[in-house]
Amino acid sequence: MTPPAEKTATSAERFVAFGRWLARERELRGLSRDEVVRATKLAPAVFEALESGEEGRMPPRAYAVGYLRAYAAAVGLDADEVVLRFEEAAGPAAATARRRPGGAAPWVVAALALAGVAAAGVLWALLRP
Repeated sequence: MTPPAEKTATSAERFVAFGRWLARERELRGLSRDEVVRATKLAPAVFEALESGEEGRMPPRAYAVGYLRAYAAAVGLDADEVVLRFEEAAGPAAATARRRPGGAAPWVVAALALAGVAAAGVLWALLRP
């Protein structure tokens, strides 16, 4: 008889586990919430979102990484480990860049604009009397 398939944790469950881990690590070091909020200068709501792990309250990934690095420094954790654990909790969707469907990457738009300016300059130089 084969063992039942293990249930894969949802991203919400992984975020909650991550938040509990953060809180536990802070508590093990004898630091209060207020001490960490003051040290990191994070808004209390952001601090609470990180430690609660409520996915809907989490800041956007780019901000969360910076906040977590500040949190790690204040608590005495390895910032790279904290970010890695956050990425694992976020899952593969967070590792990919999110773009608007059908939208061009910003560097493509910049390259096209630069090419247009260069072409206009060449035309101006050629058509000058």
